[in-house]
Amino acid sequence: MGDPKKKHKTYTTPRRPYDADNLSAELRTIGVYGLRNKRELWKAHTELSILRGRARDLLSLGTVERETFEKELVNKLYKRGLVMENGRLEDVLTLSIEDILERRIQTYIFRRGLTRSLFQARQLIAHGHIEIDGRKVTSPSYQVKIMDEETLDFAKSSPFHNPEHPLRRELEVKEALAEEPVNE
Repeated sequence: MGDPKKKHKTYTTPRRPYDADNLSAELRTIGVYGLRNKRELWKAHTELSILRGRARDLLSLGTVERETFEKELVNKLYKRGLVMENGRLEDVLTLSIEDILERRIQTYIFRRGLTRSLFQARQLIAHGHIEIDGRKVTSPSYQVKIMDEETLDFAKSSPFHNPEHPLRRELEVKEALAEEPVNE
């Protein structure tokens, strides 16, 4: 079983590590989602393969056994924002790596417009400027759940919590400019 104090690998590496197409796709994904290294991408790949493996295992069961386990898996993934509320196992099999990476707090904060870039989002999270439901989150890979979306904001102890902070005003101006209709 192993020593419980020893950390074990939480990811699997690609079977063909020097495949040119795979390398360029990995680098593109790392750039789009602001990941620190390929290890973060491999962790998401491993998580996705585990979820899809569970779904394939459930599909091989009989209909009576499958129904309860299917509801549990789909409900769990719905709470994480990966499938629709009345999803099916086929929806789990169609999940992609982008679906998982979009639920990271780093990506979510950037897409909501709280930061200028993915890298700034990562920095604010690591420095403790972001909180969910009153507790600070310092891991950029934290998966934002559906019920956490409403409570995500700047930490009360952070200078960014003040609406008069220059970053907040700058982002509001950009938002207002993006919403203005273009007069021709």
